[in-house]
Amino acid sequence: MGYSEPVDKWLTLDELDPHLYSLPDQPNAIPYITSYYERRWGFCLAHNQRQALRPGRYHAVVNSDLKPGVLNYGELIIPGETKQEVLLSTYICHPSMANNELSGPVVTMALAQWLSSLDNHRYTYRIIFIPETIGSIVYLSKNIEHLKQHVIAGFNISCIGDDRVYSYLPSRDGNTLSDMAALHVLKHIDPEFKRYTWLDRGSDERQYCAPGIDLPIATIMRSKYGKYPGYHTSLDNLDFVTPTGLGGGYDALKKTIETIEKNVYPKVTVLAEPNLGRRGLYPTVSTKKMKDFTLIKHFISFCDGKKDIIEIANILNKPVWELDSIIESLILNGLISVKRNH
Repeated sequence: MGYSEPVDKWLTLDELDPHLYSLPDQPNAIPYITSYYERRWGFCLAHNQRQALRPGRYHAVVNSDLKPGVLNYGELIIPGETKQEVLLSTYICHPSMANNELSGPVVTMALAQWLSSLDNHRYTYRIIFIPETIGSIVYLSKNIEHLKQHVIAGFNISCIGDDRVYSYLPSRDGNTLSDMAALHVLKHIDPEFKRYTWLDRGSDERQYCAPGIDLPIATIMRSKYGKYPGYHTSLDNLDFVTPTGLGGGYDALKKTIETIEKNVYPKVTVLAEPNLGRRGLYPTVSTKKMKDFTLIKHFISFCDGKKDIIEIANILNKPVWELDSIIESLILNGLISVKRNH
């Protein structure tokens, strides 16, 4: 737990007891307890162990120092075609817990490797590894003006490694590009995903979305922090986090980033319906199979330059990635132009 100064003393069990932390309702779990900005010391242990302690004298030793120090963080910038940025933030302060900590850096590193392998991408990616809360506050204090001017989307990455559920926590605004992309992807990969509100916040989105900062940061998770029995205990381990859980979390974030990269406002370049048949995009003989080609006509009908790809895909009830070939063929045939609002 959090601590302020060294301890080296002998105590009776009664004297030691106020410094012991356990969970009677989870007797085999060791809790993770934090002291917030107060000079406390203590030991966390399983309740079964605590009950097994016998009366006597115990030697309590804590080797620590209270002195000025530094706050270290990691930062990776992957340049894109523009200076507009997508921020990916994860924290590195209590990695003994597998889902509520270690899963975030693991998935974030995989995303960084994928982004670095791409031949091109529109946005610049700012990826940071920080201690939770104090780390985001320090990072904002050093970079707030740059972030406010350049970040168009972003995600806080935590609790992304188990198989139980997908979860979504919005930005404070709730209607940012990050929110729209995340909701679109989760709807298609897991229609039963758990949707939370800003009132359920609890991680670094508190800082990134605070009034006056107002960054467009949302959160995609598997089981949300505070919502599974092993949260902040030793039960948050590799029995809970799985390779398929991590893979699913990575896939959800990857698809969301791809959706942000692809998102444009398409506008048809002709008046009335274009002749798709002579361009090889629609049958020239009327058969029952013509209904298989109606998606492209539906898509074109919404290309008014006012709706972006995410909105059109939602209207059509199709994931963005299933519209790729249609968009590409319409651009190649000069039937739509595209623009971005960023």
